[in-house]
Amino acid sequence: MSELAAGRLPDNRYLLFRVFKYTVYLLLTYNVYAFFVENHAAAGAVFSDGLQWGRVIEAYNDSIDTLAWVLLLLVFELETFVLDDRLIRGWVKWSLNAVSTVCYLFITYSCYGYIAEMVHLTDLSPVVETACELAAQGGWQLVVGQDDYVPLAAGNCASLGGTPLLRLADAAVLGSAATWSAIKWLAWTDVINASAWLLVVAILAFEVWLQLRQKLSERVMRWSQIVKGSLYFTLFLCAIYWGVSGSFLDFWDAFLWLVAFFFIEMNLFQWQAETRGE
Repeated sequence: MSELAAGRLPDNRYLLFRVFKYTVYLLLTYNVYAFFVENHAAAGAVFSDGLQWGRVIEAYNDSIDTLAWVLLLLVFELETFVLDDRLIRGWVKWSLNAVSTVCYLFITYSCYGYIAEMVHLTDLSPVVETACELAAQGGWQLVVGQDDYVPLAAGNCASLGGTPLLRLADAAVLGSAATWSAIKWLAWTDVINASAWLLVVAILAFEVWLQLRQKLSERVMRWSQIVKGSLYFTLFLCAIYWGVSGSFLDFWDAFLWLVAFFFIEMNLFQWQAETRGE
């Protein structure tokens, strides 16, 4: 239960803190749009023959995943900070549970999407023709990074001369072996990141469930903090890897999510302390 929910007016320090917190939440909401734009551009290259409904999650996994996470973040914020414990009853409780369930389904499915994308991007075969021969045929895309494709043309095919080339097995997309290797590691990072976050929210959801029943003991908190600490460290390493080898958007998004869930952890810690002091 928050100070706001309890009716106590925050001082300027807490007001600035909340402004900062909700600014982070708004930036994460904007990332839904940013990832959609990125995914849409990549889908046009990878699924040039048309996108089937069964592969939408694979094509737009970043944007769908981020949207589900933003909604789940809102639920955690309501449960751990905004709403008084006495209000989390009846239709409010069931509404929060319903939204959470839908989010968990999409997040789990998005994790599957990352795995499917990783498998898809590593299903490669050698290219027999030269890059310029394929450029002359038309319709080919050159991969220059994860979710980053440009048309293969006379202007860029010459730079690939003498470079071992690989292509996607089911799409007219080619790239150098080094580029595909870098993409593979970034795809693995996506899978590790998504899996770690699933474990984090599973533990958080369990803690909230215990806290609502006033059964969240210090012992449980201590052990959960150890496990979550290792998971957050893994997520931090993923963010660093994206910062070094990936796109700025991936790094920025990962950083914002770590900050956002730091706020949720603070909410939960304060909530448990208030309950223990009652």
